[in-house]
Amino acid sequence: MSVDSKNVIKVDCLGETCPMPLVETRKAIRKASPGDIIEVIGNHESSKKEIPMAVEALGLELLGIEEKKGNWLIRIKIPEEKS
Repeated sequence: MSVDSKNVIKVDCLGETCPMPLVETRKAIRKASPGDIIEVIGNHESSKKEIPMAVEALGLELLGIEEKKGNWLIRIKIPEEKS
């Protein structure tokens, strides 16, 4: 995937359980600038569902969810103009 963003912010939540992956994702969202991409990696099944729901509720763009060997990677794009 081609990423034409200003910055990629990586959030490593491997081994973390609820609510930490969502908390860490929200921290990254608050620090991000318009156009940034946030990549969250983890392996907690519930968080894989909760993070995309939070992304939608916040009006951000969910670029995708990839799964590999029991881990998942969620990519989020911060809109060019934050609401």
